[in-house]
Amino acid sequence: MMLALVGTLSTSFAFTGETINKQALNAFRNEFAGATDIAWTAGKGYYKVAFTMNDHKLFAFYNSKGEFIAVTRFISSLQLPHNLQSSLKRTYRRYWISDLFEMVTNDETGYYATLENADTKIVLKSIDGSNWSLYLKSNKE
Repeated sequence: MMLALVGTLSTSFAFTGETINKQALNAFRNEFAGATDIAWTAGKGYYKVAFTMNDHKLFAFYNSKGEFIAVTRFISSLQLPHNLQSSLKRTYRRYWISDLFEMVTNDETGYYATLENADTKIVLKSIDGSNWSLYLKSNKE
């Protein structure tokens, strides 16, 4: 499920014309009252809603039953916990950050960072906020 969320942030997809689950609509309205610029899309087995709240662009995800999965937002490296920020600077100084977001579920906050250099692209994750672990690694062609 987490891989699907990570992929959806960097992959665009069109609304399938599918009716959005009423439970998802109600859950979203209750959780994010006051949201603006709301745009729903449907993926395989989940719904994604992009919206603005308090001048921040957010993305909420709901399963096909309308149950909340997670909310994500793009962040800058300065918004990371200090230890994660330091670790990126120290360990991955030969890479640049091409994507960085925070993901909040019902019981945890995680961070995903996509780093690149001329030859390699890596995705790091931190679920506990204390350290990074390698999530994906690929060579550029």
